[in-house]
Amino acid sequence: MSRPPRIAITLGDPCGIGPELLLRSLPTLRSWADVTIVGARAGVDLLKSTEGRRSAWRWTDAPAPAPEGFLGTACGLDVEGPGRSAIALWLDPTPEIHADRLALGRGSAASGRATVEAVRLAAGLAMSGAVDALTTLPMAKSAAHLAGYPIPGHTEYLQALAGAPLTRMAFVSPRLSVVLHTVHQSLRSVVEDLDAEAVAETLAFSASQFIRLTGIPDLRVALCALNPHAGEAGAFGSEERLLSEARNLAEAAFREAGAAGPYSTVPSPFPSDPVPVGWTLHPGVAPGSRATTGSRGPQFSGPLPSDSLFHRAVSGEFDLVVALYHDQGLIPIKLLEPHRAVNLTLGLPFIRTSPDHGTAFDKAGRWIAEPRNFLEAAALAVRLAGRAHQEPWTAQVAEP
Repeated sequence: MSRPPRIAITLGDPCGIGPELLLRSLPTLRSWADVTIVGARAGVDLLKSTEGRRSAWRWTDAPAPAPEGFLGTACGLDVEGPGRSAIALWLDPTPEIHADRLALGRGSAASGRATVEAVRLAAGLAMSGAVDALTTLPMAKSAAHLAGYPIPGHTEYLQALAGAPLTRMAFVSPRLSVVLHTVHQSLRSVVEDLDAEAVAETLAFSASQFIRLTGIPDLRVALCALNPHAGEAGAFGSEERLLSEARNLAEAAFREAGAAGPYSTVPSPFPSDPVPVGWTLHPGVAPGSRATTGSRGPQFSGPLPSDSLFHRAVSGEFDLVVALYHDQGLIPIKLLEPHRAVNLTLGLPFIRTSPDHGTAFDKAGRWIAEPRNFLEAAALAVRLAGRAHQEPWTAQVAEP
């Protein structure tokens, strides 16, 4: 019998909705996997006096040994669930940060430090093989900056911790998968910095990573245009000429590198062997549900007008969309899949997922935050761990 998967979950900013999402979800998470929580205990302690509590919990002795060399506090968190309790190992790398240094709904230098140090520890667990996957609850970048960590977000910080040469932010859901070429930068700078080789790198890298993930060699990848109507032959801008050059460069890169792709040496938690029999990225989507073309490499299309491209992708014409900037990709996927879209980092040597929302400071402590997207992120981490380890580890979020 195979062992259960081991999942690390970082608490996110302890003053946001992360702690209450975790408390409400832990009984379900423990039915899927062995769970290690990394973060400030103070985030849970802040919720003791809140009204309308929807969970009951207590601190216990640690149910498993702490990692060798760990200098923080290790204990257990016991959460009451329907008809049973769920216990998980809790690792607090910043035990000096108590609840009296934090305020619900307000990020601070203390909450930022607790958040970032938890990510550092959890990434180390993932890189050492102590856990099979990592799911991160939301970080407040402003709080991290107040604490002296000048990082744009989780993706870039995890890339630095792992020493990964290349990463991209992907969002996957049953109906649509999107990779972002740029993330947290101004729209003006996206246009000013547009470069054919850089876009080609995103196209080829994303295709290579998704081919290894899904086992689909003839992945259909569509590139968003920048201008309305894809520039309409230059009437509304000429950047599409550059984007066409990028598509040609990505195609050439695969022709030269072969079916493995030009980025086959970039770290990936997924083996290049055939995917496990019956495996699928999303429950309810049958493996091999579309006929392949027999092509030995991905098929790149675009640049295509983004006002119609996403509809075409959802209708089954494309497997993956590459968007040029943050909102171009995230508006459609958040509109179409507000609960099921999950952030997946490409290019790390370990699996990392996160929910597709932020800290929601305005909701913190009110127990109204919906945990389904977090559960989807954790469920995807469990399934991907099964994919990486060739084990039948499955998890599926029940319909509300």
